[in-house]
Amino acid sequence: MVTEVYLNDVSIPVISFKSEQVESNEGKSLTKITFDFKVRSGEEYHKITTLLYKMNFDVRVPAQEIEFKGTIQNYSTSFTNLYEENNVGVFHLQLIEIA
Repeated sequence: MVTEVYLNDVSIPVISFKSEQVESNEGKSLTKITFDFKVRSGEEYHKITTLLYKMNFDVRVPAQEIEFKGTIQNYSTSFTNLYEENNVGVFHLQLIEIA
């Protein structure tokens, strides 16, 4: 069971995870992962959003021996205002391997 994903060596504890192989327009097999994770307002929110603004990552999923350079394909959050203290939002992130 996957319990964490690393983006640029930042550990993110996940609450759900899925990996699959997809085909690029050029016919190359690419790794795609989709996962959800909780983010608490304040410093944690700032740290995660600053990380996600980079868009491209060194991705590692040790539990499944997955490692690739990836980019954000899809992203959403259950909250738009995590500036209020003690709020927790669920982030949904989909990353795809850079061909």
